Amino acid sequence: MDDQANTGPGMTDAALAVHPTVYAADALRGQVMIVSGGAGGIGRAIAWLLARLGAHVVVVGRNQARLDALAAELVSRGLRASAEVADIREPDAVDALFDKVWTAHGRIDSLVNSAGGQFPQAAIDFSVKGWNTVINTNLNGTWYMMQAAAKRWRDHRHPGSIVNIVVVTTHGLYGIAHSVAARAGVIGLSRAVAVEWAPLDIRVNCVAPGVIETEGWNVYTPEARAAYPRSNPMMRAGSPWDIAEACVYLTAPSGKFVTGETLTVDGGGQLWGETWTTGKPEYFGGDH
Repeated sequence: MDDQANTGPGMTDAALAVHPTVYAADALRGQVMIVSGGAGGIGRAIAWLLARLGAHVVVVGRNQARLDALAAELVSRGLRASAEVADIREPDAVDALFDKVWTAHGRIDSLVNSAGGQFPQAAIDFSVKGWNTVINTNLNGTWYMMQAAAKRWRDHRHPGSIVNIVVVTTHGLYGIAHSVAARAGVIGLSRAVAVEWAPLDIRVNCVAPGVIETEGWNVYTPEARAAYPRSNPMMRAGSPWDIAEACVYLTAPSGKFVTGETLTVDGGGQLWGETWTTGKPEYFGGDH
């Protein structure tokens, strides 16, 4: 098994600090980048890679202690980082966040929206509260962040790039219909504003991870997790590093002529394989 296949959920900060990358060490020098959900598995890998490539990374989330610990770890490695607490579901909090970061740094160059979450449940049993919680975080919160960034880029005549972390929505994902609905909304929204905001020199893209092994897998059963590697023709899970490098491609000059796209990183899962987030039901030939 190759090295890329050995970079799963055990990617500690120590591993993220030294893991090989295809990008030049100064690829993002001088850039200021915001990463929401920065303390999570995928967001954390993104933050580490952006910082290692020379950017000042602002990690955003709701857990002050986790954010501070991550920022401190980045700084201890000679990288530039800071932590900001904000609830992306609150437009006023988002506006305050962007004002604070712009005032502190005089610029913002990129936004990676990695914050989000869901819980596995049959759609027919969703409560109103459960549905709204997922939609407010994954769709509304992402939009508030996108709009806040775009307004400041417009007002300051500054180019910008947005990358939204979504999910693969091209086939029915059993058990997380609320998240699929929200993420499909983000994809459609990104395509629409990619056209609207092109005159402002703002690019908007999405990265759609397939089966990526992080601590977030813990919300699913061991039986369901055991089947995940068979969801794609490469017969393995991806790692947060795969998503981080995809984000860099889109935010760095390498992606300067790419906008309105969804880059799917799923080992070919759209072409072959089955993904059953909560296990394969008996009706579809499952064992349970």
